[in-house]
Formats: sequence, structure tokens, C-alpha cells
Amino acid sequence: MFEQHVNSDILIIPTINSQNQVIKKPLRDFIKQAMKNYFSQLKTEDVNDLYELVLSETEQPLLDILMQHTRGNQTRAAQIMGINRGTLRKKLKKYGMN
Repeated sequence: MFEQHVNSDILIIPTINSQNQVIKKPLRDFIKQAMKNYFSQLKTEDVNDLYELVLSETEQPLLDILMQHTRGNQTRAAQIMGINRGTLRKKLKKYGMN
């Protein structure tokens, strides 16, 4: 129904380094660094439900921005995400965003 346009620059995040230079990095680099930091702080502790933790940390802001972008139109938001509207509603409810 909707064409998908892949833009490799869309998930690039510009940051400023210590020399005040703009450095552009993909979102995945920030996630990778966050995971390295997480594991370095754990030391010998066991990890449980890591997937759910990472998913909730990324899914909730995604849903928040998406619902703003669609002005609360759940049908459109579900189409953009490529999921069923019922699934979107469950996710919104999970994060208290309904």
C-alpha cells in the first residue's frame, strides 16, 4: 500500500566531540556503546530479561514520537510500523500511552 523508501542517513545522529567537531554516527553505534556500558557496570551480576529491557528502552520513545507524528492516529501509526493496529494498541497500553 505504501512505498518504503530506505534512506541510510535517516538514523544518523550528529554529535560534537571534545574538539567541537561534528561527528555523525548511526543509531546502532549509540546502542552498542550503551550495551558495552551496561555490561561493564554489571561486573559479576547475572542478567535477566535483557531483550525486554532493551526493547522497552527503545520501543517506548519510538511509540511516543510516532504517536505525536501521526497526531494520535493509531491506524496510520500501525501502518508506519508495519504492525496490526491491535498490536499497536497492546504496546501503547503496556507503556500507559493509551
